Amino acid sequence: MPLKIVFMGTPEFSVPTLEALIKNKFNILSVYTQPPKKSKRGQKINVSAVQEFAKKNKLNLRTPESLNSDKEYKIFKKLSPDLVVVVAYGKLIPKNFLNTAKFGFINIHASLLPKWRGAAPIQRAIMNGDTKTGVSIMKIEEKLDRGPVLKIKELDLDQNATYGETEKKLSIIGANLLVESLKNIEDDSAKFTDQIHSQATYAKKIDKNETKINWSLDASKVIAHIHGLSPNPGAWFEYENERFKVLRANKSSASGNPGTLLDENLTVACKSYSIQILEIQRQGKNKQTTKSFLLGKKISKGSILT
Repeated sequence: MPLKIVFMGTPEFSVPTLEALIKNKFNILSVYTQPPKKSKRGQKINVSAVQEFAKKNKLNLRTPESLNSDKEYKIFKKLSPDLVVVVAYGKLIPKNFLNTAKFGFINIHASLLPKWRGAAPIQRAIMNGDTKTGVSIMKIEEKLDRGPVLKIKELDLDQNATYGETEKKLSIIGANLLVESLKNIEDDSAKFTDQIHSQATYAKKIDKNETKINWSLDASKVIAHIHGLSPNPGAWFEYENERFKVLRANKSSASGNPGTLLDENLTVACKSYSIQILEIQRQGKNKQTTKSFLLGKKISKGSILT
């Protein structure tokens, strides 16, 4: 008999795993995802990527505002799952829930644990200039990302790849690794290894206050910052009281005073070397290549970007 599974996930990153569970004929009892949210202007209701996928595939769906109620606990317990798969659900799971499934709660975490526990592991790995990242399949315990690990798979980090691109790769790796892990659990060959907690580092949530580009850093660090925040929330600079997001850049050997535009092709000086902006986005507009952007907006050589 296939494992009876409850799935918990919310963003696009979670969808490949849910898709893989269906493809491999696991018995999905229910899908939990965060409830729909109003857009910033309140005109549109946005449902999660997981909700869209679950509805399309006619899966039993729950979108509770919180799991911290007797009602939600009773509903969940009645499902009587063998195992719960959690992929970027975005809500804390109460302790009483963790004891309900026969094989516990299994999580896909997008880092090489114990490195980069926490909310933003992919972004922090890129921003830190790491050469490797990866996926860890772990058992959820009460404390954040501290549970024993079943499987790990590495991915070499391409310094020219953005957070969004790396996240897509890791979502596929994670889905495949999870299916392998579930088969190990089914045939009783799963071996969990405790993390070395003294080696843990933490990937705190991205704060708006750290998204502004600091031209006084070396070019390689500026690029890591840009790519780690692309496409969202986006690293930015200001020019003539307008904010511009930089979504992709590469390193240039040109040099000058930090923040100074060195040519007509959006090459900007850093502390050492410079970056050439390849993709940019004006406020309220779609992203553009530098070539397309410059057809409509000129920023003169020698301008200072703040």
